[in-house]
Amino acid sequence: MQVLEVEQLQKTYRDSGRVVEAVRDVSFSISSHEVLAFLGANGAGKTTTIKMIAGLILPDRGSVRVVGADPHRQPKALRAIGAVLEGNRNLYWRLTPEENLEYFGVLRGLNRRVARQRAKQLLERFELAHKRKAPVQQLSRGMQQKLAIAVSLIHEPQLLLLDEPTLGLDVEATQTVKRLIREIAQEGRAILLTTHQLDIAEELSDRVAIVKKGEIAIEESTDDLIRRFSGSAYRIEIEGELDSDRSSKLQHLGASVDRNTIHVTETSMLYSALEILKPMPVVRIEKDQANLFDIFLQMIREQDRD
Repeated sequence: MQVLEVEQLQKTYRDSGRVVEAVRDVSFSISSHEVLAFLGANGAGKTTTIKMIAGLILPDRGSVRVVGADPHRQPKALRAIGAVLEGNRNLYWRLTPEENLEYFGVLRGLNRRVARQRAKQLLERFELAHKRKAPVQQLSRGMQQKLAIAVSLIHEPQLLLLDEPTLGLDVEATQTVKRLIREIAQEGRAILLTTHQLDIAEELSDRVAIVKKGEIAIEESTDDLIRRFSGSAYRIEIEGELDSDRSSKLQHLGASVDRNTIHVTETSMLYSALEILKPMPVVRIEKDQANLFDIFLQMIREQDRD
């Protein structure tokens, strides 16, 4: 099921008499159970796009559909959206977790009884029940972030907008938040994830869309993207140092040798190198594997050269 459909969004601003194209012809979609990492450098158009999806900015052209409804004209669409903003801006710090959940539940159209019931369930699920009466400002950063996610789910939205959900968290809190995000997606929600922590984006996302100068430069599955940017080279690490005979044969093959490490440039060369190395013990074989950070950095450098 397509939860979010964005088609040919455009948004232009005027700045000191100059026309700025913040978003140009952006199109993508997210299905239920899916996490889309929406990435880009500062000023690429991410925030403007997200604000148009959330109904906060009216696009000049194009359309947004959330569960088939327009967030700019139909309240049904807005009720289907939950958001976690960077810095826990969707929480009242002087209220308790319980009060925050009940308040935002009523604000989202729930009656007080249902809001109270869902608040209790979410506090239990997010392991915050023991802190339900404590002011939010007294909670740890990790607890605050868990509460922010809980608040975004109080009205059971089908689309969740996550902005830097793990920023500033320690290792344990980061693992907890990542687990919750996976669970939320598995329950059938669509998630739009924006973050500068590219290792988090790579780990959590099913697909990646990279925005460049207001346009989507790349959009494909995370696995396919990494596979496409990965090379065909291998690194072989052996136990001990090579003898001169094997070293000579490997260099003749086209491999490079550095004491106990051999680099080969393609798969066919790998098996020939392993034959030469027999029966020497091999410690590890690693493929030249790209990651989302490498891919993103490459695209930014290309943008700077344009």
